[in-house]
Amino acid sequence: MQKMIDLDSFDRRLLELVREDNLQPARELADKVGLSISAVLRRLRRLRAEGVIVADIAVVNPALTGAAITMHVLVRMKEPGVRAMDAFARTIARHPEVTAAWEVTGDDDFVLKIQIGSMAEYDAFAREVLADEQGVQSFKTLIAIRPIVEDGPSSRPLRD
Repeated sequence: MQKMIDLDSFDRRLLELVREDNLQPARELADKVGLSISAVLRRLRRLRAEGVIVADIAVVNPALTGAAITMHVLVRMKEPGVRAMDAFARTIARHPEVTAAWEVTGDDDFVLKIQIGSMAEYDAFAREVLADEQGVQSFKTLIAIRPIVEDGPSSRPLRD
């Protein structure tokens, strides 16, 4: 089990700011948290080195890249043993339309986040990856209507 990292209020505020926009200059971050630029840079370096910040990524607008439909798929395995679960995990990891996936507890074994351009594309994906996969007992598809909370600054449309 990983050891928890001790974060003070400055660290937490920095993490909040870089989650919203990791391209903010250090001087802006310093102004917003009330530290010097060198202190901000030192803290960000430490947060990366300790694995708190694991990646600096771009959040892409799927509607502008041809993947306007977001779905969450609940997958139940026939026999959720280690081999079957690992084999299914390897299978879904090979498909770029699966943008996130979690092994979960409860009635279902996996939750997949699928971003795709059309229902026809999803039908092909579901037939190829889910219906034909021998280890899959069943799956249920939930179509996302709109995001309420996601990673990224523009994904909180109901914020005041």
